[in-house]
Amino acid sequence: MPKEVFIGGGGESYATPQYLNLKYANRHGLIAGATGTGKTVTLQILAESFSSEGVPVILADVKGDLSGLAKSGSADTALHDPFVKRAKKIGFTSFDYHSVPVTFWDLFGDQGHPVRTTVAEMGPLLLSRLLELSDAQEGILNITFRLADEQGLPLLDLKDLQALLVWVGENRDSLSLRYGNVSTASIGAIQRRLLVLENQGGASMFGEPALDLQDLMRCDDLGRGMVNVLAADKLMASPKLYATFLLWLLSELFETLPEVGDPDKPKLVFFFDEAHLLFDDAPKALIDKVEQVARLIRSKGVGVYFVTQSPDDIPEDILGQLGNRVQHALRAFTARDRKKLKLAAETYRENPRFSTEDAIRDVGVGEAVTSMLEKKAVPGVVERTLIRPPSSQLGPITPSERTAVMQASVMAGKYDATVDRESAYEILKARAETAAREAAAAEEQAETAPDPMVREFSAARRYSGSRVGRSTSRRIGGADTIASAMSEAVIKELKGTTGRRIVRGILGGLFKGR
Repeated sequence: MPKEVFIGGGGESYATPQYLNLKYANRHGLIAGATGTGKTVTLQILAESFSSEGVPVILADVKGDLSGLAKSGSADTALHDPFVKRAKKIGFTSFDYHSVPVTFWDLFGDQGHPVRTTVAEMGPLLLSRLLELSDAQEGILNITFRLADEQGLPLLDLKDLQALLVWVGENRDSLSLRYGNVSTASIGAIQRRLLVLENQGGASMFGEPALDLQDLMRCDDLGRGMVNVLAADKLMASPKLYATFLLWLLSELFETLPEVGDPDKPKLVFFFDEAHLLFDDAPKALIDKVEQVARLIRSKGVGVYFVTQSPDDIPEDILGQLGNRVQHALRAFTARDRKKLKLAAETYRENPRFSTEDAIRDVGVGEAVTSMLEKKAVPGVVERTLIRPPSSQLGPITPSERTAVMQASVMAGKYDATVDRESAYEILKARAETAAREAAAAEEQAETAPDPMVREFSAARRYSGSRVGRSTSRRIGGADTIASAMSEAVIKELKGTTGRRIVRGILGGLFKGR
């Protein structure tokens, strides 16, 4: 008997149970609908159901409402009677109130355990998307990451990347011969974007200890899947940061997890709320990457569910891979809205009892048009479905309740303290200090040599093929006279402060290359 998740009631009088087959839950899904139509509650009941079946969940809490998953619903609320009435109408006989195990996470460390990654793990493609770099600037960022690998310079936090970019700028002439043009203007533009990111609080996203993905895939002592709630209300003020972080997380899961074939239930379910932010102004390379991940990650037991206002927000190639769909109402106030509505209806397997297009327009709050994968992963016939009521609290918990959940979590203290081990910034700083000391020592040695001729030779104030005494003969001629005059002028200049600076710069450059 396949395991199933109860979604709600469909058919005549909403009395026919509608299920999501867990065997096909890793074939991805879509939760769509206009603002206020019930998408968040659908996300909440799906998270509850997956958790009860031992499937860990990752979701972003954009409005703060989903923190209610950590607290049981109550019969004392005004919604109790409507919930009970709806449960009876749709045949949800096992309806009761209970919480689910929740771990709170927060990039800024305020409303959850800190969650970080390293600059190296983020990679140049996603970082370029985050910083909104041009093609030329992205090329320099790729060069910088390549150099970090070649020279053993770990890129862990923003100051590592900033320091390495300075080094790239100082050595741009030699690097341009090997990697192509490296312009100071492009480096300066990247540095400015990094400064903006830092001012927005993005620096807290990078560093160590980096997030261990296994901490997102835990079950509690009762075998219930952990629901990982990422606080995203503040994060949404920086949409690119929000989208890039979740893309990184999805990509890391894809790169890290082993193949599991076709499991009886997913190993993990990932809900991506405000999914349109993934694709707004995204370069084709990034969209291709998301499509690749969506196509292949199901074989690793991960289901990805996009939550957005309209199916039109999702690129067609990705939309075609979303087999399990919950479509809440779409409003059709304009010609463009009507076109979107018609296109959305055309993606469903028709039900002869009603018009899919009319149903998507007319369903009320808490009702949806649903289609779930059936036997052999065939899309089911579309149904008008009343979504089941949630068992956990509808709405956010209080800050003190959130704090209590965080303190009781096994993650408490694991990621709180930042670890700043030796990385690119420290290594480059040490190299520069060593080069400066060696250059100063060489200059001091040259200036204190006992023999005046040795001092001149060591300080680069005289050059000849070998150390010889001064010539007593002097030829007179046009070319020789001009050459002698120029030599005397150069020697006079090198004897001054400017000359010493030139020599120091030459020595410093030589020692830096070591």
